[in-house]
Amino acid sequence: MALFLITVKQNHIANGIRLEKGMSVEVSSNYSNPLTTNGGHEVQDAFMRKYGLDLKKNGGNSSVYLDVKKV
Repeated sequence: MALFLITVKQNHIANGIRLEKGMSVEVSSNYSNPLTTNGGHEVQDAFMRKYGLDLKKNGGNSSVYLDVKKV
């Protein structure tokens, strides 16, 4: 199991939900990239827990807006 740091690369506003550059969450995962595997549910859950933001509704659950680094 690996630990990943997911960070917002650029500001993104959609459907009344705002992602700010620099927001970050830590995700532990068995997969090589938690953003692209299993629909990114692990990343979505982490943003919901920490910030109360629904990435799926925002459409920000993408490598365009999020940077994934293995810690």
